[in-house]
Amino acid sequence: MNHREKTKQINIGGVVIGGGNPIAIQSMTNTKTADVKATVEQIHELEATGCQIIRCTANTEDAAKAFREIKNNIQIPLVADIHFDYKLAILAMEHGADKIRINPGNIGGTEKIKAVIDCARERNIPIRVGVNSGSLEKELVEKYKGVTAEGLVESALDKVKIIEDFGYDNLVISIKSSDVVMCAKAHELIAQQTLYPLHVGITEAGTVYSGNIKSALGLGIILNQGIGDTIRVSLTGNPVEEIKSAKQILRNLGLRKEGITVISCPTCGRTEIDLIGLADKVETMCTGYDLPIKVAVMGCIVNGPGEAKEADIGIAGGKGCGLLIKHGEIIEKLPEEELLPALKKELDHWN
Repeated sequence: MNHREKTKQINIGGVVIGGGNPIAIQSMTNTKTADVKATVEQIHELEATGCQIIRCTANTEDAAKAFREIKNNIQIPLVADIHFDYKLAILAMEHGADKIRINPGNIGGTEKIKAVIDCARERNIPIRVGVNSGSLEKELVEKYKGVTAEGLVESALDKVKIIEDFGYDNLVISIKSSDVVMCAKAHELIAQQTLYPLHVGITEAGTVYSGNIKSALGLGIILNQGIGDTIRVSLTGNPVEEIKSAKQILRNLGLRKEGITVISCPTCGRTEIDLIGLADKVETMCTGYDLPIKVAVMGCIVNGPGEAKEADIGIAGGKGCGLLIKHGEIIEKLPEEELLPALKKELDHWN
């Protein structure tokens, strides 16, 4: 049995994680939370793309108070991101936050931590204990002679114990690093020492290009070991890209069945259609379907028909034209400009 199947079940505003439940995809808004209209609009776009849990910063009193109106206008659980000010954690919970993300080490002394936990307990709100490599305590850096996986794990478990000592265990743990190898090792270590559900991701991974590579590597290593109950792909860009990437990572690891998987060939001198443009359009179009199928976009007659036949549906390019192939059978031969509309029609009426 892998770690994911053994973790404690936690209910986040109706989305249950841990205990073998499906891995939930998260993101975070980059709007000003107090701007309710802009924040809700972004969350709606994320919801439509497949986001299952959304986090917003509660960095001001106005932001924390905005949670109620935001929550009333969205369909997915709403998490408050808290740094330093324990009063904002309480205010966000009072205004409807379904979960809070805190680091107990930076919100003040014992009484302040207790006040936050008491408020969470009263409302049965989960607390995500978050530790990042960039904010590892000086004493742990000195103990391990640098920022290490071991230090991250010790820091996280120390923070968990602070909350447990107040008799509260409705917890999720997050230990993140921008270093792929360190992050993977830290998750391997913490999975041996706790059964709380783990939120995983490579923090500050980078731009959509470099961040996707780092996230796919790191999350692939971690998730493939049976570790991780929720994920976020942290990218410098539109958060919608985070959801698209997370779905692809989960699909390619066999951890998510919903949604179309698009395969396409790398092109070569034999290609006689605009395969790159066509593949981009197909991939964009397919994000709107939750069909658990494979779509192939192939460029020439050498490997194209065979690869397309192995997919549920596919296009095999010829000279300014292409074959539409479904369930291994050629449906029709079409001019290049008609291939995309024909594929869309098939997906709209898929059976």
